[in-house]
Formats: sequence, C-alpha cells, structure tokens
Amino acid sequence: MERRLLSTSGAGMLARIRRSKQEYPGQFWLMAFGMLISTLVSSMIWPFLMIYVSETLTVSLAVVTSLMTVNSVTSLLFSFIAGPAIDRLGRKWVMVISLVGNGACCIFMSMADSMPAFVVLMALRGAFHPLYQVGSDAMMADMLPSHRRSDGYSLLRMSNNLGIALGPAIGGFVTSASYSLAFYLAATGLISYSLLLAIKARETLPLKTGIEKIKERFGGYGQILKDKPFIQFNLPFTLTTITASMIWVLLAAYARQNFGVQESLYEFIPATNAIMVVTLQMFVTRWTKTRRPIQMIALGAFFYGISAIMIGFGAGF
Repeated sequence: MERRLLSTSGAGMLARIRRSKQEYPGQFWLMAFGMLISTLVSSMIWPFLMIYVSETLTVSLAVVTSLMTVNSVTSLLFSFIAGPAIDRLGRKWVMVISLVGNGACCIFMSMADSMPAFVVLMALRGAFHPLYQVGSDAMMADMLPSHRRSDGYSLLRMSNNLGIALGPAIGGFVTSASYSLAFYLAATGLISYSLLLAIKARETLPLKTGIEKIKERFGGYGQILKDKPFIQFNLPFTLTTITASMIWVLLAAYARQNFGVQESLYEFIPATNAIMVVTLQMFVTRWTKTRRPIQMIALGAFFYGISAIMIGFGAGF
C-alpha cells in the first residue's frame, strides 16, 4: 500500500514537472537554473562572511555588524533606483550588471585586509543586489500572464531555496580549506550566469515603457505612503524581517566565538533550514490557502520569535 502511494505521488510530481515545462517559456527555465547556480555559490559565502571579516580584521561582532548596516543602507537606497533603471536600460542588462558587479565584489573581498576596504565592498554589494532582484521580478511579470505568475514565482523560490540548501553544505568544506577559493568559486558562478543571460536571454521591456513611466514610478511612493493599511501591515512585518536578519547575519560568528562551532559543522544549520523550506513549502502553501492570510502571517511571525528565543538559550551545536 505504501509503495503504491509513493509510486502515485512520484508519478504525480513527474507529471507536474512535465506540464510546467510546457507551460513556461524557455527563458523562465534559464532564470530558474541561473537562480539555482547564483544562490548556491552566494550561499557558499554569506553564512561565513562575518566569521571571515572578524578573523581577517580581528574585531568584535559589534564592528562586524556595522558592515551589514552599510550593506543594508545602500541596498535600500538602490532599491528605489532599481525600478527606474530597469525601465530605462532594460531588465536584461541591469541584471547582467548586477551579477557581474557582485562577482567582482567577491574577488576583491578575497583580497581585502582593512576596514575601509570592507566598507566599500559591502556598500557595493548592497548596491548591486537589488538591481538583479527587481530586474528579475519585472522580467518574470513581463514573460508570464497574470494567472501564471504566482506559480512561476513559487518555482523560482524553490530554486532559490535549493541553492541555499546546497550552498552552505559545500561552502563549509570549502571555507574550512580556503576562503579565497570560496570567493573565487562564487565569483565564477555569478559571472557565468551573467554571461548566460547576456547570450541567451531576450529583453522583455515593453516598448511603451518610457520617461512617463519612470516619472510615474518615482512619484508613486507618495501614493504608497498614503495607503495606511499597507503601511500598518509593513511596520510589524519589518520587525519580523529584522529578527530573521539578526539571526542569519550573526549566528555563524556567534556560534564560532561562543561555542567553537567550526564552518564545516555550522554548514548543516542553514542547510537543514533550507531543506525544510524546500520540502514543506508545497504542503504549507496548500494548508494556508484555506485560511485567513493575516492569521497565517501572525503564526509565522510567532515561530520566528520562538526560534530567536530558543537560539538565545542554546548551549552548543
């Protein structure tokens, strides 16, 4: 009976994959593959970046976290610039520039040995990252009809989570041997994906998009700020995001400094988290669809809070 159920489940999954191949254009799958590669190589670095900086500069966690503040501020600023940029320059080339820029930052970060150098590189990483994200979201919206977009974004999210599951597992072993090698591998993956986009992808920018739409995008923030329910929702949502960011930015260095958890062991923590997301995403999505969204968001925020408290009481791997 169990074999029959597993066989039926596997056949159903294969059937869904075949249908998805036919329902989405080839460029979508190029982006999904590129998302997997770029996320994999990036997540080889980011869980261990704070350890690398603290050991390279021999500084405290407080100093290291100031670099993440620089990264976040430039990322926020360039999020406002990214929209007009993709409408003027096109989605494709802004994404390519972002990937190449992030790859270059990885190379230079392997050579950095001073606080000013890390400040500049973290600021540049923060500037380049939203360019790809906004460009990718816009390209997806251009390619897919409205009724396909939610499923399309879900598939990209699964590709992203798979990369996060594999990246730290590989990165832990690589960084244990050489951080420079990890940085070069990350740069190679990001630049390779940029070349694939440059050669294989077509521009999806609508022909009617012009100066008028750019002005509208710059002027649209006033309308957003007037939307009180939206702002009221985003304020508590931001608190949840802050909690998650604090955990993932500091956890590797915290575990290393306080409990002696090495990179080759720590890698299993983010990998386990990502594997759980990949395997449970479809089930959770189906379950939450039948319930009120605001209640499900509150439940998710509750789990975030509980997890942060549990980490505070943790005493080892």
